[in-house]
Amino acid sequence: MRREQLEYAAARYGTPLYLYDLDVLKRQTDRIRKALGDETGLCYAMKANPFLTKEMAEYADRIEVCSMGEFEICRQLEIPPEKLYISGVLKKKEDIYRILDICQDRCRYTVESVKQLHYFLEWSDAHMKVLRLYPRLTNGSQFGMDEDAVRSVISIANMSPYLEIEGLHYFSGTQKRRVRQFQEELEMLDKLLLKMRDEWKVRIGHLEYGPGTAVPYFEGKEAKTYTDEGLAALREAVGSMRWKGNVTIELGRALAAECGYYLTEIRDVKNNNGKHYCIVDGGNHQLNYDGQIRGMYRPKMQVIPGENRGPKRKWTVCGALCTMNDVLCSETDLADVRTGRVLVFENTGAYSAMEGMALFLSHELPAVVSYGAEPGWSLLRDRRPTYVWNMPDGSLKAAENAADNGPVHEAGFSAVNF
Repeated sequence: MRREQLEYAAARYGTPLYLYDLDVLKRQTDRIRKALGDETGLCYAMKANPFLTKEMAEYADRIEVCSMGEFEICRQLEIPPEKLYISGVLKKKEDIYRILDICQDRCRYTVESVKQLHYFLEWSDAHMKVLRLYPRLTNGSQFGMDEDAVRSVISIANMSPYLEIEGLHYFSGTQKRRVRQFQEELEMLDKLLLKMRDEWKVRIGHLEYGPGTAVPYFEGKEAKTYTDEGLAALREAVGSMRWKGNVTIELGRALAAECGYYLTEIRDVKNNNGKHYCIVDGGNHQLNYDGQIRGMYRPKMQVIPGENRGPKRKWTVCGALCTMNDVLCSETDLADVRTGRVLVFENTGAYSAMEGMALFLSHELPAVVSYGAEPGWSLLRDRRPTYVWNMPDGSLKAAENAADNGPVHEAGFSAVNF
């Protein structure tokens, strides 16, 4: 995004601000799809950034949904059920039944445990609808099932005329930087799928694989798996599998990260014992980079407005929270730092805005804005207070009545907050 566009966004919408460039999102999705090849499907894990779900429903083949909240977002956005891949480690019976009542046999569903299988079995028997299931193979963590449990799930499912084991789901972690990790996992999955075919007499037609491609957030921390060469190696590893079936690659971070910016204004500068600090109106309750620890790494960032041509000085950038852990970057070289300037943190389109401590200290939520050459500027969410979620409902109503602020909306905000 051009500097003048960033300056315009800061002036029009204020700070802190989340900004997403939809043209970059489309360009990155096209790059990844081209590198993986048309024969490989693409799934967007919407937990990376639910604000991009509508666009990614057009660009990707599937949308991974991991909670009832995410499911309701898809319903509000009118995402076709055929696009939805219902996942998530915890599926309560009432939630599964609600999704099944709405989507029935039009979605695809992962199975995290034998208990979850029973929910699908009971509903399908009662409604005589065929459900397409994907048992999830564990990577040794709390997610999914081991090989014996997967075999048990398949055996039980095969007894029902209404359960179809369409595929196998495997995801083993995130921020993988070595292509060899992809190759080793696909070699393991290849052996298992052949074993399922030859020994279990079970034919699996689809593999849903989350490679956990890394994103290079920090200067000097590149990730080969994010490059065209790395993606080409992933494609080659898929193509070299002896098992032949359909493969869908599940990504979130790699698709969305590059399109995002976080803008936060410098509100104060100081020198404490020879160390230069600038205090911004945001903080790490609103911004998270995977791997960042007390600002020890320098993310890709810039200062606006201006060309930043003056002498550089080492600055430690701290947020508005009353904790010494609120350090966005430490001892980083910046020029033209002064109050009123805005720091722009790049590559914040995935997880960065979603993993922060949003309710800590009751600061308001930043506005969320998107931009695309065709749709132009869109305010996706205005700034919203969070204090209403950090106090008893009765106290909020009493305070508003005393201030004559009007009735409380269903969302928990008074009319004057919008």
